[in-house]
Amino acid sequence: MSLTDEVAIAAEAPSGGRPRRRLRALLSHPGAIFGIVVIGLQVVLAISAPWIVAHPPTQSYTTDVLAGPSSHFWFGTDELGRDIYARILYGGRVTLGMVVAVVLLVAPLGLAVGSVAGYLGGEADRVLMRVTDVFLAFPRLVLALAFVAALRPGITSAIIAIALTAWPPYARLARADTLTVRNSDFIAAVRLAGASSGRIILRHIVPLCISSVIVRVTLDMSGIILTAAALGFLGMGAQPPMPEWGTMIASSRAFILDQWWVPTIPGLAIFVASLAFNLLGDGMRDVLDPRQR
Repeated sequence: MSLTDEVAIAAEAPSGGRPRRRLRALLSHPGAIFGIVVIGLQVVLAISAPWIVAHPPTQSYTTDVLAGPSSHFWFGTDELGRDIYARILYGGRVTLGMVVAVVLLVAPLGLAVGSVAGYLGGEADRVLMRVTDVFLAFPRLVLALAFVAALRPGITSAIIAIALTAWPPYARLARADTLTVRNSDFIAAVRLAGASSGRIILRHIVPLCISSVIVRVTLDMSGIILTAAALGFLGMGAQPPMPEWGTMIASSRAFILDQWWVPTIPGLAIFVASLAFNLLGDGMRDVLDPRQR
């Protein structure tokens, strides 16, 4: 099949809308705007942490142990006299970095498995979906804990564990989208023109599934943050003295009544990041999902 023929056939494929129109709709969504601003601010602060903090995140000030918020320590200090403000910004690097790493692993994997299963059908579909069902049968956090325990506690193990437990919903979503288009006229035309199954999946099926996967990824980012924080809280994620929001809460839970700022501020950081991703995901769903219109 020539490139001209394939382009002509693909032009008959269903279109999800023009990018500029989608962008204008997203920028007119109040929740999405809030999410974009907050996430962008957190990313900028995390990247700029080495230049905007006055104290190293692991340095202890023994004369200022459990000091309250002040002009010298904006968010106070923890039980070892470390600057919470510095640890929050550096912890954002760890937590947001874990989210990005997990997304880069699970989205392509789930998209590939779901697209192949939905297009090929038959035995391939049954095998791939049964494997997916096995992973879905376990609670995500419990399965992640099992994977980390089988490896060893640490950031790399936490990323792998979260990725291994987070891909099945993307596969199910991609499969459902593939089933709706695999028998459509333009796919049949491409097949009759001589395109292989791999080419059809990569060039025609996957692009039609991306918008749904993007919406799911954005909505799942808050859950990934909570899972990463939970692993850190349970001692299976980032290890001390590395600053990470879940680990910071775990090490300071004994001070929640008397020195409220020590566990509360990292908890607020997790809450704000999760809320921002949820609001951005809602906006992305309203703009990209045709079933919402």
